[in-house]
Amino acid sequence: MLSFFSSVDRVIARLLNTIAITASVVVAGLVFFMVVARYALEWSIVGIDELALISAMWLYMVGGIIASRRAEHLVVDFLPQQLTSPFLLRLHQRVVALIMVATTMFFIYLAWRMMSFAIKRPQTTPGLGLPELIPLSSLALASIGCFAYAMRDLITGRACHNPKEEGDK
Repeated sequence: MLSFFSSVDRVIARLLNTIAITASVVVAGLVFFMVVARYALEWSIVGIDELALISAMWLYMVGGIIASRRAEHLVVDFLPQQLTSPFLLRLHQRVVALIMVATTMFFIYLAWRMMSFAIKRPQTTPGLGLPELIPLSSLALASIGCFAYAMRDLITGRACHNPKEEGDK
């Protein structure tokens, strides 16, 4: 069963990395094109900034999921470094994971509210007329993905980088 979850995790990791790399290339390419078009060619192309912004939202949200997956999100490790008891260190990790579960549940709730509003009152971007559901779906994905990894951390007890874990030098 563990090998099944490991293989699913590898597939998810590849998919997230592919999305992040693609979004990075799109953002960089579109922003570079906008600068060249605007200042060198004196063109103003409608909608390019919308595409760059949507790609950036996807990049940031997928980046958050990747950080949660790797347990490399922003942490304050002063307390874990001071704890000498392995029991207290594990307890600290579980408390951090529990806080993350609660926070990501709130994130899911907010994403759900935004998606519900966008479905009830559909809006589009001004330039290209793209549905607002496209960037909002990145928030929904990030909230669910980060919640799943927070649950994993709560179950395993590894909510963040532990400076005293064996193998971490």
